[in-house]
Amino acid sequence: MEYGFVKAAALAPKIKVADTEHNTQEIIRLMKEAWEKGARILVFPELCVTGYTCGELFLQELLLRRAKEALFEIIKASEGMDGLFFAGLPLEVRGKLYNVAAGFSDGKLLGLVPKTCIPNYSEFYEARYFAKAPEEYTFIDWQGCKVPFGTNILFSCRNMPGLLTAAEICEDVWAPEAPGVRHALHGATVVVNLSASDEITGKESYRRDLVRIQSGRLVCGYVYASAGEGESSTDLVFGGHHLICENGTLLKESRRFQNETVFGELDIERMIGERRRISTFDVPADAPEYVTVPYGMRPLNIPLERYIDKAPFVPGRKEERERRCEEILMIQAMGLKKRIEHTNCRSLVIGISGGLDSTLALLVASRSCDLLGLSRDCIRAVTMPCFGTTDRTYRNACELTKRLGAKLQEVDIKEAVTVHFRDIGHDKDVHDVTYENAQARERTQVLMDIANQTGGMVVGTGDMSELALGWATYNGDHMSMYGVNASVPKTLVRHLVRYYADTCGDRELSDILLDILDTPVSPELLPPKDGVIAQKTEDLVGPYELHDFYLYYMLRFGFAPDKIYYLAKQAFKGEYEDAVILKWLKTFVRRFFNQQFKRSCLPDGPKVGSVAVSPRGDLRMPSDAGAALWLDCLENLV
Repeated sequence: MEYGFVKAAALAPKIKVADTEHNTQEIIRLMKEAWEKGARILVFPELCVTGYTCGELFLQELLLRRAKEALFEIIKASEGMDGLFFAGLPLEVRGKLYNVAAGFSDGKLLGLVPKTCIPNYSEFYEARYFAKAPEEYTFIDWQGCKVPFGTNILFSCRNMPGLLTAAEICEDVWAPEAPGVRHALHGATVVVNLSASDEITGKESYRRDLVRIQSGRLVCGYVYASAGEGESSTDLVFGGHHLICENGTLLKESRRFQNETVFGELDIERMIGERRRISTFDVPADAPEYVTVPYGMRPLNIPLERYIDKAPFVPGRKEERERRCEEILMIQAMGLKKRIEHTNCRSLVIGISGGLDSTLALLVASRSCDLLGLSRDCIRAVTMPCFGTTDRTYRNACELTKRLGAKLQEVDIKEAVTVHFRDIGHDKDVHDVTYENAQARERTQVLMDIANQTGGMVVGTGDMSELALGWATYNGDHMSMYGVNASVPKTLVRHLVRYYADTCGDRELSDILLDILDTPVSPELLPPKDGVIAQKTEDLVGPYELHDFYLYYMLRFGFAPDKIYYLAKQAFKGEYEDAVILKWLKTFVRRFFNQQFKRSCLPDGPKVGSVAVSPRGDLRMPSDAGAALWLDCLENLV
């Protein structure tokens, strides 16, 4: 697939215990069906060729011979099918019996991976039959060819650099020293697990968390295929619980007791980028040697079916979203609380406009005061009407301040700005950047001076989306003494305010917040038309939901802009035309690079999420870096 995606499948044939002929046909049938649907990494369960529950039959010569013949047949059936397939069987090697995952592709056996951790407790008696994997790999003869046998095998895709796959078997992932750990440290970006995990009450959720968290720890894709219906139910029941995870995220999960096949598209570039960022992801000095086995996978041009969240900063589920909002508000408030304690300031000065960002800053300041046991009247909310202020935003700013118990101060700056225009020789009827920025800088001067008067600090209101775009007046609203919103994206600001409105328990306050949420985002620096806001930010720089999407994938994973465009088309299908997505992506890239100088001298502020633009933390970027590579990438799109 395009842009580093590969489609994986976890499958559970409905087997018959010890009936290798039946099982072979089922495996081949499912293999062909999944391959035709675009899957190129296919994982079958542990010992699926014979069945996991054979017991003493594993010691029967006939079963072992038929299992090996079955693998010949399955591999032969894969001729003409590129990709990488895994099936489990018992295999005798040099006089010992092993529980093995056979990796094969296009009619060729690539490697045999024996199980490392052999369970022999509770309902498991594998040590009765199977030997533990040898510590070092060797080569065995298979139809006249030398095939690696051992755990330290990486299957490398020739056509997709970075797609390195390793295998482990069932108990291996449950053990304290899972083989997958060293596989990942040696470069495996995908780990597959052939499993036969029986079902007992409570095990499903533990298994899900185990696999998901393991994929996060190892920064890898993890494909877990477990035995299902058909295994013996003499003492156990198997549910066919398949899981496909990526870097801590559950992509796909099967319904238990259905023997269904599940598909998931793994983003290999995402894993590579994440490992590149994490400096502690490193191979230990005493690491064992690995053998790498190549295989082919032809380019496959099929539509991406993976769900791409158009709001990556905002959890989709209401319960998770509310939990996230409460957590972020507390992080913001605790950050400001520490700064108040350290500076012994007597007041918090906030420029309140009736817009979303200043509203959130005021809510955070209120919570900080509550945490410190301070009266909220130490908050000085300053409204500074000028040429673009509308009645609606002015009224909301005043009513919000009063309802929260803060002290309202009004400073009309029209006269001061007019005098400033006269001093610098600027025509106030020319509504250019000077006209706009003069108002923003005057407001910041007022706030700073009031903070000096009252022994306080200026609390910044600008959010991360504005900082990413440079949508702030340098040394104007760009500057403060502590920026509580500096790492909160605009799409999340809206949800934080709504969460406060829904949970504050104050009907009047809630109504004010809801009206603020309903007000168009605007700096209100240009005169209104017929009393209505004339300057709408998103008309000028583009929709914030698009810019936040671009920001997330560019900074969080380092994706190239053409891949971001590809993902955005998937996420916003039916909402924006492709040309519109591309237009605003170019705007984002251009502004992101050109406006770095504003981020290079940001005030302090708390990091609340995995993406931030502080020059002291996540974004140490030169202010004069060129955007040509990124813009050329978009210009060359077909």
